[in-house]
Amino acid sequence: MGSLVLIHVAISLIAIVAGLVVMFAMLESGRMPGLTAIFLLSTILTSATGFIIPPFLTDKLLPSHAFGILSLVLLAIACFALYGQNLSGKWRWIYVVTALVSLYLNTFVLVIQSFLKIPALSAVAPGVPPTGPVFGAVQLVVLAFFAFMTFRAVRRFHPA
Repeated sequence: MGSLVLIHVAISLIAIVAGLVVMFAMLESGRMPGLTAIFLLSTILTSATGFIIPPFLTDKLLPSHAFGILSLVLLAIACFALYGQNLSGKWRWIYVVTALVSLYLNTFVLVIQSFLKIPALSAVAPGVPPTGPVFGAVQLVVLAFFAFMTFRAVRRFHPA
């Protein structure tokens, strides 16, 4: 793996871990400003660096590009809701949804990459991209988890 890919993966893992902590804090109306900034910045960097990794430098729009563009749009909205609108009124739930959907997209890609790079997972879900019932079931569980947590966070995140 090239150094750019390693940096991209490291940033992505930091974003996911920080995002999960922030997500669980939302359930208790916790703001965690420092960790939230790390989550948002590292998720932005993950999406941005994904565009400059050599296998993705192409003239065609790839699914990874679409994910990156969607994530950057969602993150721009999340940052505006948090820092520009201070979570006032509707911006509270808009922030929660956009931030957590961005976290889900990053996790979705992590699952795909795990099935591509970990031999035991590749064996049960071969192909590029991975296919089969095991891969589908894992992605469905991840989607259900994030949908449930986003719904709960929208209802419970009411910071002072």
